[in-house]
Amino acid sequence: MKSWKKSPEAIARLSPEQYAVTQENATERPGTGEYLHNEEPGIYVDIVSGEPLFTSVDKFDSGCGWPSFSRPVDQAFVKELEDRSHGMQRVEVRSRHGDSHLGHVFPDGPKDRGGLRYCINSAALRFIHRDDMEAEGYGEYLCLLEEQDPAQ
Repeated sequence: MKSWKKSPEAIARLSPEQYAVTQENATERPGTGEYLHNEEPGIYVDIVSGEPLFTSVDKFDSGCGWPSFSRPVDQAFVKELEDRSHGMQRVEVRSRHGDSHLGHVFPDGPKDRGGLRYCINSAALRFIHRDDMEAEGYGEYLCLLEEQDPAQ
């Protein structure tokens, strides 16, 4: 198992938007995220720590303006915190080891997928295509993509 952690080097590599989102709890403008319309098979990892967060199998178009997922790869990699900022009551989603702000989770997702919508900033993520997962150390998660594999 890999060791997922936040490092000064990883923080230094972030773009200004990635830094603002992950380290200062900012939100990218709706409809602008790099992964909003990505339909390629693969895994989404924390831009800071590399810990696996979401798969393409669990991604769906919610129409909200940000990438949406029905569940995380493993609940152990995310933490959910009460967020009462901006006069709202929401549940913030952060990566467990990188402590990156990712977005929020709402109870209005597809009922047939568990009813949750993880509304996540693209700026907090790095996408790794299925074809590159083994080489980048995420081979153990390939089985999560099997239902999207056309050869199956």
